[in-house]
Amino acid sequence: MNAVESVKTQDQLHAIEHLLSAKHGRIYADVWRFGLNTALRITDLLNIRYSDIDSAKRLYTLKEGKTGKARTITLNQTALAIVERRRSENPGDEYLFQSHSPKLKRGVVQPLSRVSVSRKFKAVGDELNLSVNTHSMRKSRGYAMFAAGKPVEYISKVLNHSSTGVTMRYIGIEAEDIAKSYDEFEL
Repeated sequence: MNAVESVKTQDQLHAIEHLLSAKHGRIYADVWRFGLNTALRITDLLNIRYSDIDSAKRLYTLKEGKTGKARTITLNQTALAIVERRRSENPGDEYLFQSHSPKLKRGVVQPLSRVSVSRKFKAVGDELNLSVNTHSMRKSRGYAMFAAGKPVEYISKVLNHSSTGVTMRYIGIEAEDIAKSYDEFEL
């Protein structure tokens, strides 16, 4: 498998989370789970500071790195639980996913690197024979929404895509999925 795909089953999603936690630490499993629940791009996700989160209102406001657009997202209960647990476990941290690497110079504060997260995701994906990287969280969220019957226009808005065609390709809607829809919806 070369092309990164959306992860399409709950069992696979949970297996990835479990292996990330067991082999690379809870922080990587938290990145995975948080990403699935927010559909943020990896750079935006890793740069989350606690000061940017309004836990009382369950809101996170960001300026997207790719588009430059300001955006506010509502954190669902799963994402909020990750924020609250990480904040209580790491009260001195500035970032939600702060690096504690001994390679950092003393006093340097930064989030996990995109490269580090990507390596961990790829290793777990290889072990499960899945093509997984940092895009997989967004793709999987979009696919799950599509499978649950959400309109592609809605999913496109959530993922902040420029068109529904981009969204369909991004989440892996194949010709066979479209063909099945003709059998599923008879009028």
